[in-house]
Amino acid sequence: MRGGRWDIRLEYNVGIAADRRPATVTAAGGIDVGAGRANGASARVGAGASCRILIRERAVSHPFHFAFFVRDLPSTRRFYGEVLGCREGRSTETWVDFDFFGNQISAHTTGVVTPTQNTGQVENILVPMPHFGALLPWEAFEGLAERVRAAGLAFVLEPRIRYPGQPGEQATMFLLDPSGNALEFKSFRHPEHVFTG
Repeated sequence: MRGGRWDIRLEYNVGIAADRRPATVTAAGGIDVGAGRANGASARVGAGASCRILIRERAVSHPFHFAFFVRDLPSTRRFYGEVLGCREGRSTETWVDFDFFGNQISAHTTGVVTPTQNTGQVENILVPMPHFGALLPWEAFEGLAERVRAAGLAFVLEPRIRYPGQPGEQATMFLLDPSGNALEFKSFRHPEHVFTG
């Protein structure tokens, strides 16, 4: 089982119990077949019991690469490295890579920074376009917001909750890097609904 995460699902037919009804128990994770237990549920093993293991690889997102222009490298290093906490990777005199929450971004000084305009509309709120960012766990989102505040930086849009009480409930915030590139950070209350319509 190389590369990626795996879901292991065990399903066994406990055969015909004393009341003559067939029974099947399905469990994700460990199972005690001998005692007829699956995740705390008891079952009596009857004649003709069988067991099978279903294994499937869970899809894992591939990291993305994004290259963009910045005005200078010193302010870029301070923002992405010190404020956001991104580990620096390779660099030259004109560009620098960062581990951007598991993704690779490359900041280059060899071109004009793309202008940002507040023209995106989400919930009747104008958001800066273009922008990029990351999806974070809930606690990490809150921690990052505190880091931004502690650094004395202003938000374009303060941290807020979108779609409260809905499957797609999410925390979001927008800010600019020193060159004026817009970033959005999100956190989903229920990560399984990232793509729910």
